[in-house]
Amino acid sequence: MSTSGPGPASNPEAAAPSDGPAARHPAATGPQQGDAASAGASRPRRPVVRKVVRYAFLLVALGYGAWTVAGQWDAVVAGFARLSWLALAGGLAAVVVALLGAMLTWRTLLSDLGSPLPLRPAAKVFFVGQLGKYIPGAVWPVLAQMEMGRDLGVPRSRSAAAFFLMMPIQLATGLLVTLVTLGWDRYGWLLLIIPLLLVLLEPKVINALIGYALRRLKREPLERPLTRRGMLIALGWALAGWLSYGVHLYFIAPQGGLPFAVGAFALSWCLGIMTFVVPAGAGVREVAMVAVLAPQLDRGSAIAVALSSRIVIIVGDLICAGLAGIATRRDSV
Repeated sequence: MSTSGPGPASNPEAAAPSDGPAARHPAATGPQQGDAASAGASRPRRPVVRKVVRYAFLLVALGYGAWTVAGQWDAVVAGFARLSWLALAGGLAAVVVALLGAMLTWRTLLSDLGSPLPLRPAAKVFFVGQLGKYIPGAVWPVLAQMEMGRDLGVPRSRSAAAFFLMMPIQLATGLLVTLVTLGWDRYGWLLLIIPLLLVLLEPKVINALIGYALRRLKREPLERPLTRRGMLIALGWALAGWLSYGVHLYFIAPQGGLPFAVGAFALSWCLGIMTFVVPAGAGVREVAMVAVLAPQLDRGSAIAVALSSRIVIIVGDLICAGLAGIATRRDSV
């Protein structure tokens, strides 16, 4: 019913549903009912499409993970044959703890930027999204987290900022762990990289870079800038993750001791992070780990350890994603 100008709209009786030609003439309400019906019919389609896309994403990610394992199956079997069940269970438990540390790093950044999430929904968004790292290309994890986070009210720009902030945090803490555990004499050259990473981790610098990127993309600026407190907490969780990853490698290859295992894994992982085009740093991390393990193990044993570590981490990713999905199966994520 039109509200422009004087006339029946100003009369309460004329506005009643039982009065006026619009209420009695079917054609007057036909288009509105048709629009409502078409809108109602289109509403279920979007959740269905999202669900299909997400299941397809999971199938592709799992398929690439299985392909990675199958391609090196003989070496994987040989590597696991050298390990006891206790070593495998301990390594897997340590990996799960390390992945939890990574999730808490991401969750801390997201909360500091203005989108605090409860633990279980945050775990599902992070762990399921991280399965995308097994698909070639670096964009799949962040796209998955942006899509799932949007359903929880997290702006896409905020999800992307938290995701990309994790890279310099992991690199800086990983290289620092490498220097402390493997020795300044062998890896002192890493000191050339750390100052740059520390500058990039300064909240004022980060906020300026994020603001510039959002302006270039013609997106709204972040409502809340990153704080130094949030950054320090995120760095703490990242360091806890490196320690747990080192424990996992120590269970698989205890020859060099725990500090050596922590540094060896941190260095090999950092080199893998720098390789964006390879799914989850596949191959690069293993080559680096074999080189780092050379003082303690012969080449064949080092290759078996590197491949065993890779498979344990893949299993850990699947366990975390599965448990997070089960824990929030009743949530509308």
